[in-house]
Amino acid sequence: MRHFGYLTNDQSAALFAHPPQEFGAGTDRRALAVALGATLYTPGTCQDYAARVGRLVAEGVASSVLCLEDAVADGDVGFAERNVVRQLTALDSVPDRPLVFVRVRHPDQVPALIKRLGAAAGALTGFVLPKFTSAGGRDYLDAVVDSGLPLYVMPVLETEAVMYAETRLAELLAIRDLLAEYRERVLAVRIGATDLCGLYGLRRSRDLTVYDLALVRAVIADIVNVFGRDDAYTVSGPVWEYFTNGERLLPPRLRQTPFDQRDDLPHAPSVRATLISRDMDALLHEVVLDKATGIVGKTVIHPTHVRAVHALYAVTAEEHGDACRTLELPDGGVTASRYANKMVESRPHARWARQTLRRAAMFGVLQPDRTFVDLLDLEDV
Repeated sequence: MRHFGYLTNDQSAALFAHPPQEFGAGTDRRALAVALGATLYTPGTCQDYAARVGRLVAEGVASSVLCLEDAVADGDVGFAERNVVRQLTALDSVPDRPLVFVRVRHPDQVPALIKRLGAAAGALTGFVLPKFTSAGGRDYLDAVVDSGLPLYVMPVLETEAVMYAETRLAELLAIRDLLAEYRERVLAVRIGATDLCGLYGLRRSRDLTVYDLALVRAVIADIVNVFGRDDAYTVSGPVWEYFTNGERLLPPRLRQTPFDQRDDLPHAPSVRATLISRDMDALLHEVVLDKATGIVGKTVIHPTHVRAVHALYAVTAEEHGDACRTLELPDGGVTASRYANKMVESRPHARWARQTLRRAAMFGVLQPDRTFVDLLDLEDV
């Protein structure tokens, strides 16, 4: 797979100074975690997933989850299991398919699904482990390891023990210690904001980001505090729940300036209008806040979200220049950015620089005169 693979060679050359690199299940774990990008969740009952995968790839989908847990009614689990096996079996012969994970309900589903898949298990990249706890998580992890297959896991932090203030820190530290025993299997740690909100009867509106909810914001901060201390784990952002336009209470979150009409981008104002009409301005704002918090990756529920998220993951020429400049100063010290608008302090900024270059490898580096808006309007590139 390659992000923005739907671009023609001419479009890619016009947009990127350094195009995105190819990646696959065999890519370095930390780079692959970044490459997940916007991960599309699909109910395990979806009977045409394999038939639609080519169209999904054309829309930019590079990672996907077939869900057997909350997205499936209790009475439909058996059907969903059989259907997931059918879809993955059909995908096994598809060369250009996304990274595909299955979100299971309980540890016993892991060996059962692998056995039913047989040789087609090669279509599977790994498993998403819901409501992951320090007490029950080992059963999930051992089930994946015991399969003997090179599969990844993505635990989801979304339980009471993580949400409640009096148990949170001890639970997060216990989960970190548990995952350390299986570190090379852990692709990303995901945040289950919907379940966390549900514990308090909360649901953010289309006008708000998850960071506007004080209770959830505190949990996210602690998760990043514990799992974002080194390069061992990548923390992936919460789901965006909206995909159709509705009545808005608050003003849009996208400034007009980035979308000003240019001779080479005449449709930019209409791109902004479309994003706002689809409630995607708040999604973009949330992705910006994810990145600022140290989170890379996003759970999405509609293919139209993918290009918007990935556009913000492409590294600008300025970011890339600052990252390279930072790493050119291995002995410490401070200097001005080549853009003459900020300082570059090598030691404090070194980790940010390495993470930025990892993202640059997976999502590319834009030409100096290009921005994320160019990746959303390809009519005249």
